[in-house]
Amino acid sequence: MKCKLLSIIVLFILLGCANTAPKEIYKSDSLIITKLTDNTYIHTSYLKTESFGKVPCNGLVYKNGSEAIVFDTPTTDLVSKELIAQLKSNFKVTIKAVIVTHSHDDCLGGLNAFHDAEIPSFGNQLTIEFAKEADSTAIPQNSFQNELITKVGDESVVTIFMGEGHTKDNIVGYVPTEKVLFGGCLVKGLNAGKGYIEEANVNEWPTTVQNVKNRFPELQYVVPGHGKPGGIDLLDYTVKLFSNVKQQ
Repeated sequence: MKCKLLSIIVLFILLGCANTAPKEIYKSDSLIITKLTDNTYIHTSYLKTESFGKVPCNGLVYKNGSEAIVFDTPTTDLVSKELIAQLKSNFKVTIKAVIVTHSHDDCLGGLNAFHDAEIPSFGNQLTIEFAKEADSTAIPQNSFQNELITKVGDESVVTIFMGEGHTKDNIVGYVPTEKVLFGGCLVKGLNAGKGYIEEANVNEWPTTVQNVKNRFPELQYVVPGHGKPGGIDLLDYTVKLFSNVKQQ
């Protein structure tokens, strides 16, 4: 009887894991949309780089009722138009805002497509300053300094600056109802290398990620800027990766 009960428990656990595993729901040569939880989706596009080759770049979509919010754009305007079209036609939502997590092309390369669609954009004040200094044509329209609360339907999403790491302006987004953290390039995928760190503050990076972990102790899902999603283990891995690295 005990063995039978144990088998049933294991079966339920396995079924639960299967139901929460990320599921690819849209794929083209340039864009992948993956369902993470009931109301969150990862959008993945690609950036061609000299140092790292063709790099998959993640963003996040949170949908609540007839509204949605997007963290980071796909890497180009063309792919951003593809994402916007998918969200409008298949998700049947109004995109309330796009939030950029730092000033690199893997975060705001497709920003002008959102502006053309009259979707307001937001970024850390430093992100806007850095984009202007780089003579970027993609600049967030609205700024904040430390924390931004955005209503999506009847729920709130938190965007917050927790300290320097990958860049001086990197921010993270948190969806409380889904327990999903979009860490962007502040958070590394499991077994990833250090990546591009020329603008990083590697001394502060572990502390910043630990601050994020402390700020959102209830989180269950973590989406990095590059690589597969996971849980708190991604935060722990990132802390460990940079704990013994000294700024040059």
